Amino acid sequence: MVSPMCQYSYEDGFSNDWHLVHLGSRAVGGAGIVMVEATAIEARGRITPQDLGIWKDEHIPNLQRVAKFIESQGAVPGIQLAHAGRKASTFRPWDVRKGACDGKDGGWRPVVAPSPTPFADNYVLPEALSIDGIKGMMDSFVKAAERALRAGFRIVEIHCAHGYLLHEFLSPIANKRTDMYGGSFENRIRLPLEVVRAVRNVWPEHLPVFTRISSTDWLEPEGWALEQSVKLARILKKEGIDLIDCSSGGMVPYAKIPAGPGYQVSFSERIHKEADIMTGTVGIITHAMQAETILLSGQASVIIIARQFLRDPYWPLHAAAELKEEIEWPCQYHLASPTPEHCR
Repeated sequence: MVSPMCQYSYEDGFSNDWHLVHLGSRAVGGAGIVMVEATAIEARGRITPQDLGIWKDEHIPNLQRVAKFIESQGAVPGIQLAHAGRKASTFRPWDVRKGACDGKDGGWRPVVAPSPTPFADNYVLPEALSIDGIKGMMDSFVKAAERALRAGFRIVEIHCAHGYLLHEFLSPIANKRTDMYGGSFENRIRLPLEVVRAVRNVWPEHLPVFTRISSTDWLEPEGWALEQSVKLARILKKEGIDLIDCSSGGMVPYAKIPAGPGYQVSFSERIHKEADIMTGTVGIITHAMQAETILLSGQASVIIIARQFLRDPYWPLHAAAELKEEIEWPCQYHLASPTPEHCR
């Protein structure tokens, strides 16, 4: 699966030619699932002013073009529904200026979160969502899922990771509420579960719903931890979630993350085994045999690749050759295929 990777390349949330070519080339390259990047369910839910959006019906036709092309290449089109929460209204990662941007740079106010605690000193001080605001947020996720279906996506992924809004409700680091949405584990998971139920209710039963989680905040004991992720995964399975996309981190800028090849595989393995649910693993998976070993050992159901797909859009074609497995190439590329008679 192509991991959802923000491109920060859009105006008013509209998909464009960059989006089509970027994701289309990965579908041509043999990916099984192509997951569209974090797509904002509200304009104020964007990470940057240049984020992709699905908060209005006008976004559907351009997204439909992307989904249709992905599917035409034999891949399954998926889309990640997201809200940035307290990490919204910022400059793009490659901009010289960092942190929060204001109106003259396309930013906005208010930024909303579970509690009025900023992500960092140079980020916006967020406003705590009211109960009515939380209900409105659920409605925005539902409408976004309905638009995704109309656009032709076959998988929808609910983003509960990387320090964005739903993860903020899960983690006691960002969630300081004292009402029914804060405090205990049961209260902190309430909004993510309500979103999952509402989306699952409008998403066809025969189509999958994934959830991406940060398996750990890498900040124990005060943060969200793997034991809580296992517990949450068991509940999500009962609510109709088909796969847990196991990432980590993003809650605070100072977490020490021991990133290295396959550093999150153990999270996927434990959640898969202890919650009895399909999992995907992501994080510095770069070699064919590395990916194949993870699958064959039962540590994950799906290999989710990010940066390596940026380096090589045709990674699956090259991996298949390395593993001596047959894979269909596009017929337009048959002259380069090891088995030109078996093209798609």
